[in-house]
Amino acid sequence: MLRPAYAISLFLCCFIPAHLLLAQQQDTISPQMVQSASQLLDLKFSAAEMDSMLDGLRDYRDDYQRFHQYMLENAVPLPVWFDPVLPGMQIDTVQKPIHWHIPTDVPLPAHREELAYYSILQLAGLLREKKMSSVELTRFFIDRLKKYGPLLHCVVSIPEDIAMEQARKADEDFARGIDRGPLQGIPYGVKDLFAVKGTYTTWGTPPYRHQRLDETAYVVQKLQAAGAVLVAKLSLGELAMDDVWFGGLTRNPWDTAHGSSGSSAGSAAATVAGLVPFALGTETWGSIVSPSTVCGALGLRPSFGSISRTGAMTLAWSSDKIGPLCRTAEDAAIVFAAIHGTDGLDAAARFAAFNYDPDADVRKLKVAYARNWIDTLPEHHHIRQAMKLLQEMGVQLIPIDFPDSFPANAILGVIVGAESAAAFDPLTRSHRDSLMVQQRKYSWPNQFRTSRFIPAVEYLNAQRIRYRIMQEVDPLLNTYDAILVPTFAGQQLALTNLTGHPVVSVPDGFRKNDTPTSFTLIGKLFGEAAILELAQQYQLKSQWYLHHPPLFSH
Repeated sequence: MLRPAYAISLFLCCFIPAHLLLAQQQDTISPQMVQSASQLLDLKFSAAEMDSMLDGLRDYRDDYQRFHQYMLENAVPLPVWFDPVLPGMQIDTVQKPIHWHIPTDVPLPAHREELAYYSILQLAGLLREKKMSSVELTRFFIDRLKKYGPLLHCVVSIPEDIAMEQARKADEDFARGIDRGPLQGIPYGVKDLFAVKGTYTTWGTPPYRHQRLDETAYVVQKLQAAGAVLVAKLSLGELAMDDVWFGGLTRNPWDTAHGSSGSSAGSAAATVAGLVPFALGTETWGSIVSPSTVCGALGLRPSFGSISRTGAMTLAWSSDKIGPLCRTAEDAAIVFAAIHGTDGLDAAARFAAFNYDPDADVRKLKVAYARNWIDTLPEHHHIRQAMKLLQEMGVQLIPIDFPDSFPANAILGVIVGAESAAAFDPLTRSHRDSLMVQQRKYSWPNQFRTSRFIPAVEYLNAQRIRYRIMQEVDPLLNTYDAILVPTFAGQQLALTNLTGHPVVSVPDGFRKNDTPTSFTLIGKLFGEAAILELAQQYQLKSQWYLHHPPLFSH
C-alpha cells in the first residue's frame, strides 16, 4: 500500500514537466542534515542508508506540516492512557463511612488572628456551634489574603463575589439543618491552573494571563458540593515550573528573602502562612512535595489516577496528579475524601476506596525505612529523630534497601519533555513563548523547543522501560503500608512519580536558620489512608504543626 505522499508524487509526474518536478524535489533535507540529526539521536547510518531515507523524511515533514494546521487546545486529551495498576493487582472499591470527630467545645481565640491556624475540624466546630458564620470566616481569610498576599506574591486573584455567595449558601444550609460534611463553610484556595467559571485562569504566565475558561474543574465542583468556599486562585510557577510567575517570585513564609519552590508555590505558601485553611495543588515531578518541604506544609501527592483532572491544565498526561496542601494530615484526609474519584471524563482516573480511620492504631501498620539512605545519617539528623519518635509510639520500622539503580530521572525527563511539548505545541509554534517571564536555558520555552527533537521511538521506549520498572519495584512498594525515605534522596521522587504511588511530605522540625525540614512516607498504590493515618499520629505526637511563621502570626 502506497503512502498518500508517494501516490500524489506519482500522480503529479504525469502532468508536471520534468524540469519543474526536478526543481520541486530539490529540498533542504540533505544527507548532511540527516547525519547531524542522527548524532542528536545517538544513531549511526551509512551514506547509502542516509541517501535512501531522504524521500521518506521529506514525506514525514510534509505530514507534520498538515498536522500543524490543527492548533490543538491544551484540553484536547491524549487517548493513550497510562495505568499504574499492573495485571493481577486488586484495588479496593468498597468505601466505608468515615466518622470525622468534629469538636463541640471549640473556643473562639483570644486573638482573632489565631483563627488562621485552626484546623478544618476546629473551624467546622465553630460553624456548627454558630460561634461564627461562614460569611465571617470567609471575610477573615479574604482580609488576610489581601494583607499578606502581596508580601508572599502568592495570590493571583480573589474571586470575592463567588466566595461570598458560596459562604452565604453554606450559612443558609446550616440554618436549614443541611450538613454536607466538615468542609461546609470552610474557605480554601486553588492553584491557578484549575478552571473556574467567572475567573481568569492564568496558568501563571503572560501568554494566558487573560484566559477565561468556560468550565469549572472537577475538583472545584467536588469541593463546592461539599460546601467549601473558594477564596483564592493561588500562584504557580509559569506553566507549572518552579515558583516564578508574572507576579514575581512566590516567597517562603519562613524566609521571605527566598522562594517557596514550586510549582504549587502559592498553595504551599498561603496555607503555611494561614491565608487559607488548605489549598489544592498538582504534581508532575515534585510540584507538591517540593514546596511542601520548603514551606513546611503537609503535602499529599495521591496515587496517579485517584482524582479526575478535568478542567486542570495539562502538563504531562501520564504523570499529572492533583492533591491537597494542608497543615495537618487529617486536614489532607478530609480534603482528599471529598475530591477523590472520577467523573468519567478523565480516562486515566478511577474510583478507589479511601477508608481513612481517625482512630487507627498505627502500631498495626507495616512500616519500612530506606536504610541505604538513612543509616548513614548522624544521630541528631531530623529524620533519625522522627524515626525515634515513631518507635516510641510503638511503630516497628523495618529496614529495607530502597531501589535506586534505575534511570528514573532520565525516563521521567523524556516522558515529561515529550508530553509537555505536545501539550503546548501551539505556544511554541506561534512563538508566543517569547512572552513568558522566564527565558533561561532550562525554562519551559527552551525545554519545549528542545523536546521537539525527542523521537517518538524513544518516548515510547521510555514508557516501556517505565513499565519494566513498575514490574520490578511494585512488589516491594506494595508490601508495606508506608516506607519512610528522605524526601530528595536518590531518584525516589522520579521513581514514585513513574510508578504512580502516593506520598505524603511530613514536616519534622527546623534547621538552625528556622526553615522547616521534612521526611516522606510512600504508600501502597491507592493506599493514601495508611500514610495519612501514620502522618497524623506522628504530627499529634511531635506537634511541629503548631509552629507557625512569626511574620504571619500577628
